[in-house]
Amino acid sequence: MARNGKRQRWYAAAGTAVLAGLSIATGTANAAPVAPETPDAPLTVRTDTGALRGASTDKARTFQNVPYAQPPVGELRWKPPQPVNPWQGVRDATKQGERCAQQPPGGEVAGSEDCLYLDVTTPRKQAPNAKLPVMVWWHGGGFTRDSKNDYNAERLADQANAVVVTVNYRLGIFGYFGLPGLAGSGNFGFADQIAALEWANRNAESFGGDSNNVTVFGQSAGSMSACALLTSPKAPGLVDKAALSSGSCKLDWPTGALFPGDRAHAPYLPVQEGQAKGRDVARELGCAPGKELSCMREKSTGELIPRMQDFADSLAYGTSLLPLNPSTALDIGKFARVPVLSGSTRDEARSFVAGAMLVKPDAVTSETYPKLLREAFGADAAAVEARYPLSDYPSAGLAWSTVVTDQSWACQTAEGNRELAKYTTVYPYQFADPNAPNVNQLFVPEVPQEAAHGTDLPYLFDLGGVDLLKEEPQRELGRTMVDYWASFAHTGNPNNDPNNNDEAPYWPELNEANPTAMRLAPGATEPIDFAAEHNCGFWRTIG
Repeated sequence: MARNGKRQRWYAAAGTAVLAGLSIATGTANAAPVAPETPDAPLTVRTDTGALRGASTDKARTFQNVPYAQPPVGELRWKPPQPVNPWQGVRDATKQGERCAQQPPGGEVAGSEDCLYLDVTTPRKQAPNAKLPVMVWWHGGGFTRDSKNDYNAERLADQANAVVVTVNYRLGIFGYFGLPGLAGSGNFGFADQIAALEWANRNAESFGGDSNNVTVFGQSAGSMSACALLTSPKAPGLVDKAALSSGSCKLDWPTGALFPGDRAHAPYLPVQEGQAKGRDVARELGCAPGKELSCMREKSTGELIPRMQDFADSLAYGTSLLPLNPSTALDIGKFARVPVLSGSTRDEARSFVAGAMLVKPDAVTSETYPKLLREAFGADAAAVEARYPLSDYPSAGLAWSTVVTDQSWACQTAEGNRELAKYTTVYPYQFADPNAPNVNQLFVPEVPQEAAHGTDLPYLFDLGGVDLLKEEPQRELGRTMVDYWASFAHTGNPNNDPNNNDEAPYWPELNEANPTAMRLAPGATEPIDFAAEHNCGFWRTIG
């Protein structure tokens, strides 16, 4: 699979003299002179709130910890993001900052409420007056953890020849808390994401970007937010494309799907439900009726952190930013008509099931499998068990994770893609590297991770600044994926040239005549019958 041709296209856009060089190499008479080398992009730029000084590496230019809103502390806790106050002089943007306040499972409290910052990464070399596509990344983490700091975008920006903006946003109780009468309830983290996207639109040209060519892309919670954005009245004029990884608007998990015994839920909930939950939490923390907001604002970060998980998957609808349930909005076609790239990993649920088994070793066994099915699917449990019999799998963990992957992730993503494709162009995919890096560090012999949730991330980003792709087949897949995402960001089509199959397998758009999805796997990148692989016809008969 030849890849250099596609990458040269994007570098050519930055001013490299590809055609002149070819002319000289072939000995053409009267060849045009080679153009001067593209210069290094300036390390000092001016934004709408002040000047920034960044840094450069061998392949990229970076500006770190750039404020896009005022610190949401004190009286600004649980208020929509407020504009940054302009600064004098040149602000140092060469050092990484805090992640938003959080507590990873089993870990220490980390971060700060003063966290509304973003990073900008561009190619190191950039032609004057460049108009590069802008790619705005919203990270995942269940709406309760992770940070822009975890996603080094130098390789992506360099190969894609794009401006990449990675964003922090408020998490958990700080981002999705609500109370009756509190403006912005359940939407503070979502409002942060939108404010960062607005910042990217306003300041794109300062970094060589094109404000008329902005792609929002995200994974897991970030993708659920990006999909929700498409249904928001804020979307028109703010986003031109969306790339959704493991986070469809149609996600809706049955009982026990994310953890045995966990309630059935979706990532979105009615604002009234979120407000009632916030009121209950405030009362449990000792706040008197009618004084919940002032009382909660007086509490320290440390006092609130233990209630973070109460506000996982709690992005509220029925609000000015999100009037409709995003799932309903897709059903009725009420969303922005922009090109969409959307997919999931082949083995999504293996990470959740393995994590549950580490916490509760007896949670998923041959004895508990029938009970898990009954709790999740009620009267349909017998049909599900007949379709997914334990005898077909090496372990109960693999059987249960296959059920949850197919029902809760794959087929609901496919449903969302079909709804989107009724009104806009959609490019579906499945990440399927069976030897992907075990980014979740889950080692449960009964549930090998393979292409589990989140294992696709190292193919686009160097997580924690480390390239986790150690074998050449994986590196080749990483180059292929970045090229597809880059082509999509540049043109709205992941194919470099829709009529050229020489550089990479052609990725067809979704329609009734072609219901396939692109499998992304080393040596096996090709369209597949995604619905058949995940038994989606069967799942349409359940529930």
